[in-house]
Amino acid sequence: MKAIVYEKYGSPDVLRLKEIEKPSPGDNEVLIRIRAATITPGDCELRTFKFSPLFWLPLRLAFGIFKPRIKILGQELAGEIESVGSNVKTLKKGDKVFCPTKLFGAYTQYVCLPCTHAIATKPSNMSFGEAAVVPTGGLNALYFLRKAKVKSGEKVLVNGAAGNIGAFAVQLAKYYGAEVTGVDSAAKLEALRMIGADHVIDYTKENFTKNGKKYDVIFDVTTKISFIGCLRSLNKNGRFVIATPALLDMILGLCFSVIGKKRVVTGLAPYKKEDLDFLKELIEKGKIKSVIDRRYSFENVAEGHRYVESGQKIGNVVIDVE
Repeated sequence: MKAIVYEKYGSPDVLRLKEIEKPSPGDNEVLIRIRAATITPGDCELRTFKFSPLFWLPLRLAFGIFKPRIKILGQELAGEIESVGSNVKTLKKGDKVFCPTKLFGAYTQYVCLPCTHAIATKPSNMSFGEAAVVPTGGLNALYFLRKAKVKSGEKVLVNGAAGNIGAFAVQLAKYYGAEVTGVDSAAKLEALRMIGADHVIDYTKENFTKNGKKYDVIFDVTTKISFIGCLRSLNKNGRFVIATPALLDMILGLCFSVIGKKRVVTGLAPYKKEDLDFLKELIEKGKIKSVIDRRYSFENVAEGHRYVESGQKIGNVVIDVE
C-alpha cells in the first residue's frame, strides 16, 4: 500500500510517497481503508519539530532524538472498514466511519485501530472529506466547552476562531445558546459570520483584551495573547479556556484556578466514541458543519503542508487519499 512517510525532521520536502506493507487487523482490531485525511498544524509542528523549549527535550525523547520514530503523520480520517478481527462485534465490513488516530498515522491507504477506539459511523449528510475534519477539532472544542460549562445567554469569545478547533468551538458555543465573538485575521472574518459568529474582531487592528469588553468565557486556541489580559477581560466567575496549552500556561492556569475566582480550563482532551457519536448527531441535525478551505491529492501532501504553514487556511485542509 502507499503512504506518505517522513524519515527526518524538516521542511515539507521531507515527505515522500512510499510503498509499505499493508497491515492486518488483530483479533480486537478493525482495518480501515482510508478515503480522506487532514493536514493540521500539529502535523506540521511534528514534522519540523518546532516546539517550545520547555517541551522540546521530553518530546524529542518521546518522538525520536535524531530522526522520527513515528514516520507517518495525520491525526484524523474517514474511510470504510475493510475487515475486522475475530472478536469485533460492534463494527463490520463495509461500515463507513470517521475517527481520530491513536496518535498519528492517517497519511496512508490503510490503518488498523482497536475496536474500542473512538470510531463512529460517518454522518449520512457528509462526504468522507467533510467527515475527516471533524474528530480532532470537534472533540477538542466539545470537551473544553463542556468543561467550561458554557450556558445559554453567556458571552463567549473564541480567539483563533477560523482554525479547526476554533471553527467547531464557534458552532458548538452557538448550539449551547451563547453570544459568540470570533477573533482572527480580516480575510477570515466572513467565514466566521457564515458559521454563526455574532461578532467578529480582526486581531491585527484590535486587541480584544484592551477594548474594555468583558466575556463569560474566553476560548483561546492560539496561546499568543496575554494570559493576564485574558483574565482581566473576563466577567466575575468567568472561565479562560486554553485549548492548546503550553507548559507555562498549565502552571499559571493551576495557580489562578486555585487562587482566583476566575477559572482557567486547560489540559488534554480525551477522545471518546460517545462524544464522536454526539457530534455526528449534531451534524445530521444541521447544527454544526465542517469548514474546508482546500483539498489536496495524496501525491501533493507537501504542498498542503506549505499552505497550512502559511497561516492562511480557514478551517481545514483535506487530503483525498483516493
